[in-house]
Amino acid sequence: MKSIKGCGLGLRTEFLDDIHFDKKSFSPDWWEVTPENWINMPIWYRDKFEEIAQNTPFVAHGASLSLGSNKKPKKKYLKELKNFLDTYNIKYYSEHISYSSYDNIQAHELLPVPLTKKMINLMSDNIKYVEDFLGRNISIENATYYHAEKSKLSESDFINELLHKSGAKLLLDINNVYVNSINHSYNAKQFLDSLDLDKVSYIHTAGHYFDDTVQMLIDSHGTKVNNETWDLLEYTLNKIDVSPMIERDNNIPTLKVIEKEYKQMKKIYDKRESHG
Repeated sequence: MKSIKGCGLGLRTEFLDDIHFDKKSFSPDWWEVTPENWINMPIWYRDKFEEIAQNTPFVAHGASLSLGSNKKPKKKYLKELKNFLDTYNIKYYSEHISYSSYDNIQAHELLPVPLTKKMINLMSDNIKYVEDFLGRNISIENATYYHAEKSKLSESDFINELLHKSGAKLLLDINNVYVNSINHSYNAKQFLDSLDLDKVSYIHTAGHYFDDTVQMLIDSHGTKVNNETWDLLEYTLNKIDVSPMIERDNNIPTLKVIEKEYKQMKKIYDKRESHG
């Protein structure tokens, strides 16, 4: 993502009325949009969405391709997706290292894939199929998981081999790394050090909470980013020159509230820049 600089936010319909393009108004350096939420957007959102697209760069982050599934993504949706990306001049598209459907039956959940060579081959074929269809190199995001199946491959080895075989970039989710490190008792910084960070296209940060019932951290995207995740972001940005953003999908606050978090992220990002 060499042409995207600065810091981003996920665009939500709750923000639309508060986005303006005068000198006094806040706007991130770029917005991330989820195509599934906008491809068939209501007409009353379209004018504002197009105004934002004309003034601020977009990247796209999908949630339903199910790259770990035993069936390739449907051509009908890929055609809609390509048209959306082309219409709004979106060069960068990402998805998840997960599956959400089996035999084309959609679960509407991002489910973890087994860490096997067979899955690397399957996902690589699906990634290349999507890239050829969209005419774009895509990124894939490391996922949270709450049950770790036994595997000969570590998570980082699986990710590195998948990136190498598929040619995809890595959308590095720092919050997911932190959540997994606590839930599965490993060192988050050592995990990051084991990844091929040269393949990272950009970074996600988000919030999570502790669930007393299951005694685990839950990747909710519904709370503020915590201090440990900010520290992990700073650690990562001191290693690689990429752009970070904040995801907020639940309990969405006003744009003014999320602006405060954005400025906190921007401070970490600018500090990294000042050190070269």
